[in-house]
Amino acid sequence: MRDFQLLSSPLQGFTDFRFRNAFHEFYGGIDTFYAPYIRFNGKLEIKASYQRDLDPENNQVPELIPQVMTADADEFLLAANYIKSLGYNELNWNLGCPYPMVTKRGMGSGLICNHIGIDHILERVHAETDVTISMKMRLGYHETTEILESFETLKKYPLKSIAVHARTGKQLYKGGVHLDAFEKCIEQSPHLLYYNGDITSVDIFQERLERFSTIEHFMIGRGLIADPYLPLMIKQDLKDYPADRWERFKAFHDQIFTHYDEFLQGPTPIKMKMQGFWGYFAEQFENPQKTFKKIKKAGNTRNYQIAVNEILNSVK
Repeated sequence: MRDFQLLSSPLQGFTDFRFRNAFHEFYGGIDTFYAPYIRFNGKLEIKASYQRDLDPENNQVPELIPQVMTADADEFLLAANYIKSLGYNELNWNLGCPYPMVTKRGMGSGLICNHIGIDHILERVHAETDVTISMKMRLGYHETTEILESFETLKKYPLKSIAVHARTGKQLYKGGVHLDAFEKCIEQSPHLLYYNGDITSVDIFQERLERFSTIEHFMIGRGLIADPYLPLMIKQDLKDYPADRWERFKAFHDQIFTHYDEFLQGPTPIKMKMQGFWGYFAEQFENPQKTFKKIKKAGNTRNYQIAVNEILNSVK
């Protein structure tokens, strides 16, 4: 198998430093983690939650790249200068987020067609900071060809890379990925491309690796939470799960549960946080809906832990 790197795509609300550290400790397989995006909401200040997440002392992963989501050059520059002050050399710009609350404000994938806006921001950032800029994009918001039109603007700047999620913003996470459209990106991109989208098994990864022979970086998002063993299995080319699959998952789960429980105030926040994770974790089990229903029915921490033990005992 040829050389490649696996990257962890950021998921807001999930892949903060607590998750990243536990994932790296118990599983591994990810070469580079991307932090969930910094967003400003009209105030030129870095929120405490972003500061905690990016604090180098809180991160024990091999490489972490901060991300920003903005359509404003001053916000971008504030983020760039802030992450540089922490010792980071690269800032990733999110033009991939598909959610309407973001795209309606002209950010995320809603910015892909705004070539003037993209040009203005990149021009200022490259003139006023020496931070390396990379991008995360979708194929477009409405159409899969919109990213191709943006390349004319992007070629003016020394971007490190563009990670492309092979869907449109309008799709959200529905429907399949557009592999033919991604192939056109490879043919026309002026920059190094990374592939992102629906890598959920070793077989699917190998199909992508074989089809896109010039791509050496592959980004895994939801698939990494749904199956934490996946990156390591890809790296080791394993088709069968190791014997310690569920013991390792329990240790991983217990660590993130403990760390979130210590940080969050009260039973409701920890319940909602872990329910969010189990929306993905449940995909590992034979009956995901039944598994998630057990978690959802647990009204307090004690019942939640009982439900988790029942689920894991059922697969031993």
